[in-house]
Amino acid sequence: MEKITESPSLYRHLELKSTLELLSDINAEDQKVAEAVHRTIGQIAPLIDVIYEKMKNGGRLFYIGAGTSGRLGVLDASECPPTFGVPGDWVIGLIAGGDRALRLPVENAEDNPDQAWKDLQEYSIDENDVLIGIAASGTTPYVINGLQAANKNGIITGSITCNPGAPISAASKFPVEVVVGPEYVTGSTRMKSGTAQKLVLNMISTSVMIKLGRVRDNRMVDMQLSNDKLVDRGVKMVMDKTGLDYDSAKTLLLKNGSVRKAIDAFFL
Repeated sequence: MEKITESPSLYRHLELKSTLELLSDINAEDQKVAEAVHRTIGQIAPLIDVIYEKMKNGGRLFYIGAGTSGRLGVLDASECPPTFGVPGDWVIGLIAGGDRALRLPVENAEDNPDQAWKDLQEYSIDENDVLIGIAASGTTPYVINGLQAANKNGIITGSITCNPGAPISAASKFPVEVVVGPEYVTGSTRMKSGTAQKLVLNMISTSVMIKLGRVRDNRMVDMQLSNDKLVDRGVKMVMDKTGLDYDSAKTLLLKNGSVRKAIDAFFL
């Protein structure tokens, strides 16, 4: 296995560079990420399709990861309810070391090969669900063993890594390998690798939710109306679809609780 994520940076003596040089270099490297993700679309699409098939029949989507990868999975999962109005247990993100690891490193958490399956069993994961393991290096024991246990229990598995031919890919049925090259700061996978993982997770959850009917046209019609900004956004969506003035649209929206329900109620 070629561990590109640990390869030396293409840049030297970073401490001697000016602020503008640092920013220009980092931006130049970041521009490589979108192209690397583009090259994996053929790997991502079948994973999305199988997730959709499971979730439309009541299954759930799980993410597992450690460190930055784990945090990104938890982030993506936590954004699904407010964005798409889905229950909090439709997409579940788990990080090695538990919630404490979201803010602070938990020593050796990612090296425990049995913990991921224990964590997943707390949610009664079964063959109706899909599990995606996230690891920039592709070698994290917590993630690999979690995927292997899921496979043994008939659960569909996918993975996201930034190294070609990584062990995590061999442990998953639908591997995605986004090879972004060496990091600007050698081995700092929170940079390009993390950005690539975030982009792929955005693609997966957004596409699945669209296919599940949680977007109408190009609007988040099921978003939670949890603050004034989102209420205002929702009012304008209702205005656009119904022709109502602002106050009437707001009254209709708040009465029905979502953009979708407000629009449907108007046209009944």
